[in-house]
Amino acid sequence: MADAMTPTAAHSHPDYLSENKGLWNWLTTVDHKRIGLMYLWSVATFMIIGGLLALVIRLELLTPKQTIMSAELYNRAFTLHGAIMTFLVIIPAIPAILGNFALPLLLGAKDVAFPRLNLASLYVYWIGAAMAVSTLLLGGVDTGWTFYTPYSTTTGGGVSMMVLAAFVLGFSSIFTGLNFIATTHKLRAPGMGWFQLPLFVWGMYSTAIIQILATPVLGITLLLLVMERVFHIGIFDPQLGGDPVLFQHFFWFYSHPAVYIMILPAMAVMSEVIPTFSKKSIFGYKAIAFSSVAIALLGFLVWAHHMFVAGMSLFAGAIFSFLTFFIAIPSAIKVFNWIATMWRGSIDLKVPMLYAINFLLIFTIGGLTGLFLASLSTDVHLHDTYFVVSHFHYVMAGSNMIALLAGLHYWWPKMYGRMYNNTLATIACTLIFIGFNATFLPQFVMGSRGMPRRYYNYLEQFQTMHVASTIGSWILAAGLFLALATLLASLRKPKDAVPNPWNGRTFEWEAGSPPITHNFEHTPVCIYSPYDYRENPVPIAEEEKSAH
Repeated sequence: MADAMTPTAAHSHPDYLSENKGLWNWLTTVDHKRIGLMYLWSVATFMIIGGLLALVIRLELLTPKQTIMSAELYNRAFTLHGAIMTFLVIIPAIPAILGNFALPLLLGAKDVAFPRLNLASLYVYWIGAAMAVSTLLLGGVDTGWTFYTPYSTTTGGGVSMMVLAAFVLGFSSIFTGLNFIATTHKLRAPGMGWFQLPLFVWGMYSTAIIQILATPVLGITLLLLVMERVFHIGIFDPQLGGDPVLFQHFFWFYSHPAVYIMILPAMAVMSEVIPTFSKKSIFGYKAIAFSSVAIALLGFLVWAHHMFVAGMSLFAGAIFSFLTFFIAIPSAIKVFNWIATMWRGSIDLKVPMLYAINFLLIFTIGGLTGLFLASLSTDVHLHDTYFVVSHFHYVMAGSNMIALLAGLHYWWPKMYGRMYNNTLATIACTLIFIGFNATFLPQFVMGSRGMPRRYYNYLEQFQTMHVASTIGSWILAAGLFLALATLLASLRKPKDAVPNPWNGRTFEWEAGSPPITHNFEHTPVCIYSPYDYRENPVPIAEEEKSAH
């Protein structure tokens, strides 16, 4: 993509990890790479907490009656698990970690457009996280992560603090989105037009649009909820003259676009990993780019498919059902193009590519099961069952987590300048794939047979599948901890990564491993397509002439 495809020569400046050491320098840095790493370890910490809560929940469900905790404690555990994993892990993970680290490098920029705002977003994230965890000192929260009214406006505990924590975290999301949009518009390398942008940038740009437009709706909704709790103003509580269905409309108007805040970045990672390890130009570049924008825009039109049983008219239900089916098309375009990219490619089964293949399988299962929930007739039967839980985890938790791991293993040599143990990382990848499917495939069967979600006790006929799901969660946890241990173990070695270990074509591989503080010794110039894997790439100007 740059004027020289050979690795960059030795640096005349120290890398960003070696320069200005010390805790205070890290806490006051405006370097996007350091901020990305601080996000990495913050999100990893909350992923461990949320994951341990999930293990506790699954252990409780090992038997049909009480196993290790009371019903009240169970409700608090799954609420905290859902809130932590949604607001502190899945939504910020890829944009805040991989977006912060890689997006300026991919654009050939020295930093993001607003470095101080970038640091502010991290501090806002920490403040919101502290508020969320502090609810444990206030008696916990037992409403579920959706905070449905009127229960959330009348119950005790730390609901107000948790809701305000989600409100504060929204600002972190907005700051990040603003930065990515401004950076993409203003800091692209010379010669880089919109259709020379790496597809990761298209995905982050589309995600940023959703973050900026949808997050304020959630913020207003949560503030109204707190006002109703504190001042007893009738907004959502029917006893005060409010309407609980109004809360659902407001909440899902944000939360369904939030689904795409979670999955679009995952798709963006796939669009980088798959062509690199297939050694082949991406199939249908513009189709993938425009499908990201289409998903971002259509995501605002399908929120009410969460409310098919909330009393809406059949006509409204039919409209939202159609739109839900329709939004599957851009996602299907991406999957088709990724597979077409792999077709007849020289596939190198390194760890990032293994995670990418796992993503294709898991996301396809999650997407196809979503079609059952998009249909009015089947959704009525499956609503509020474990089928929905499993579908949600396949699309959000599984796909997002697998893509995050793919991106981490892909850019880890660039982040830290060290190569990890490929064998251990492959074993971890295998355990994660087996454990995830063993955990959530049985839940599809349970849900289709009528097992309600969030239930503390259940009928004995479901115990076998609950046991299988719980054992699967142990395998999944073992894989995740092995992946973490493998990456951490690599930090004990001396820096051994070459600038371009995967033979990639995008700008970050022109920088050192790890890069210098300002990323590049010289400003890179975009001459070739970011996905041109031919031996003699055709310059962009020549491609444009031939296109006309």
